[in-house]
Order: sequence, then C-alpha cells, then structure tokens
Amino acid sequence: MTTVLVIGGAAPRESGFVRDICERAMDQFLARNATVILTDTKENLAAAPELVARAAVSHELDFADAAACRDWATAFARHTPVDAVVGFREYAAVSVAEVAAALGLPGNPPEAVRRVRTKDECREFLRRHGLRQPELVLCATEREAVDFLAAHGPAVVVKPRRGSSSEGVRKVSDPAAMADAFGEALDAEGLVLVEEFVHGAEFSVEGVCEAGVPHVLAVTQKHLAPGGFVEIGHVMPAPLPDAAEAEVRSTVTRALGLLGLNRGHFHVECWITESGVVLGEVHARQPGDWLHSMLEWIHPGLELYGRWLDDLLGVPAATALPLRPARGAAARFLTPPTGVVQAVHGWSEVTAHPSLLAASCALFPGSAVQPLSSNLDRCGAVVVGTEDVATASSLAAQLVADLRIDMTA
Repeated sequence: MTTVLVIGGAAPRESGFVRDICERAMDQFLARNATVILTDTKENLAAAPELVARAAVSHELDFADAAACRDWATAFARHTPVDAVVGFREYAAVSVAEVAAALGLPGNPPEAVRRVRTKDECREFLRRHGLRQPELVLCATEREAVDFLAAHGPAVVVKPRRGSSSEGVRKVSDPAAMADAFGEALDAEGLVLVEEFVHGAEFSVEGVCEAGVPHVLAVTQKHLAPGGFVEIGHVMPAPLPDAAEAEVRSTVTRALGLLGLNRGHFHVECWITESGVVLGEVHARQPGDWLHSMLEWIHPGLELYGRWLDDLLGVPAATALPLRPARGAAARFLTPPTGVVQAVHGWSEVTAHPSLLAASCALFPGSAVQPLSSNLDRCGAVVVGTEDVATASSLAAQLVADLRIDMTA
C-alpha cells in the first residue's frame, strides 16, 4: 500500500478552485489505492469534513511553516513510512520540498523552490543564464523607487518580493503615487521590488515534470483588467502562431532546467514582446484560477494529480503525455463595478449550460463590490469547455455578458 502525505490539502467549498483541486487530487490518489495522510490548518480541516473523512489520517499543520512541516513529518515517518509528498498551494511549495528532502523522497530541491519563491532572486538567476528578464531593483526607500521610475519609466511595476494573486502589485507612472504603492508592497525585511514595465501580450505556461523532464501541457492566453494586473479571463490553448508557441515552450523548459525544477507541476508566466519571450514569475505548483480543470478538459483522460503521484513513485506511465490539446477551454471572471449589489439575473441559465466546467458567484443582494486591486477582488468565475478554443472563448465571454447585475453606488 502506497502512503502519500498531502501538505495543505483541504479547503472550504467557498474557496472554489482550491477546493476542487483538493477533491480531484483525493479522487485520483484513492483510485490508485493510496493511503492519504491529510494535513492543513485547523480552519481548513474543519471546513472540509468530507475530505477529512476520506483520508486515513488528518493532522493540523501550517503548510506555510516549512520547519514545522519538516519536524512533524520526520517524526510521523518514524512509525508510518511515507512514499510520496505533495502539495498544491503557492505557500506550501517550500514545505513540500523540505519534507521530501528530509524523508529522502523524490521532490524539487528546496533551494530551487526557495529561489523561485523570491522573485528578484529568480529573475537575476535567469538573467545570468542568458534569459530575458525585466530590469529591476530592490528598494529600501521610496526615493530609490522614484529614482528607478525616472530611469526606466514612463511606468514601473511595484510589488512584494514574495506573493501571489497580484496582491500588492501596482503599476506606477506618477511619482506622487509611489508612496501608496511602496507601502502596499513593503515586506517584513523592509524591501520592495520595483521592475520595469514589460510591453507585450501576457501568457502562462502550464505543465508537469516526468522522469525529471518538464513537459508543457498548454500555453494560456491572459486577459487583464484595463490598467492593472488582475486577470479577468483565460483562453486555453492560446491562439498563437506555431513559431511563437515553440519559442515560448522552449524558453520555459530551458528555464526550468536551469532552475533545477524537475518534479511535479509548474506554472510559468511570460510575455511575448518585440524582442522575444520575456519570462515572468515561475511557480513550482499547478496553476490556479480553474486552469487545472481546463487542462484536464483539453487533454481527455489526463489526471494531473494521479500522474504526479505515479511519477514520484516511479510507476511507469501507461500512456505518453499529450503533445497538443485536443479541445478548448476558457474562463471569464465576474468583475462588476464598485457599489452594492441589488440583484443578479441570469445566473441559473449560466449554471445550466451544458458546456460549463465550473462556475461560482459571490454576488448577492446587499453585498459590497470593492475596487479591483487583486485577483482576490473578483466576484466569481465562469469556466467552459468545448471542442475548439474559439468556441470556448466566445461562449465564456457571452455567458458573463448575458448576466445582469443591478448595482447602486
């Protein structure tokens, strides 16, 4: 019997795609007759009794505390052998790597995961190895950030060194706006990352490593909110010319090899610019925003989590990984204007559509809609899968457009 330790594997239903990831992984692990050891915070375990009931053992553990995870797992493994360690969250990636290394199990090197979790360190590493990266500076003062804006403007990006979901990320073109952006991005070490603004179409690359080799499963086209970085739509696979897609794929797989990431899922952001592919942030995890469900749709029969477990256990794959998507998928997010919701019309028609893969809506009478400053401010999602990407893209956009949301200021 195989025993798999899941670090950060529970979530409330309200978390949407995070809960779906946890459920899919549990399904695929149990289908392989694995014994699942489920760990997460007290709050997440309490919010997911169905997942706890399916696990052989559950334990309260802060998945973001790598030292605590390592110490507990080491003690646990003394009486219950563990065969594989996995996790799905951005803030669990270091813990997963540390625990796997401590138990002598396959996993990404902890130093590689720590490097990609710190944006400036990852960027400078890739730059030293000849890959295009935005110019950047670490700033301890607002004055340093303003000076960088003067040298690299007309706009720069101000962000935390570590983070996700576009939290604390701001585009700044006016020196007078730097103080607020700097304060939002300031970390516990008193530092802020400031980068040049990259002009180009934005994409992400999703894939999985098998036998130490990264395999790209799809390139995803991003739709961003005007003037910001909040993602309001995804199209998979991205409608790219063959040559452009080949450059994206080869650049990403080269970067992963240089960084030493060779296990599990990856999600890499990039731009296509006039001078070529510029890499963005690198993540040692599957993508968020329901992209995991879109990947399994466009590749019929693909099991993202079961396949990962098989690789960690050294189980030969029954089939080769797909080279090209067979179908199309798209997501659109609900981003109504700020104000108070009076009514939502048409949601039942959305949820009844036969091409729907997932849908969520956090809008109800009396709920307040805040300004769109990060991905966490979006109010829901509509995800569809069809036989081709053009149909999926237009359908997702139309379903959201057909919603009528009555608002008051």
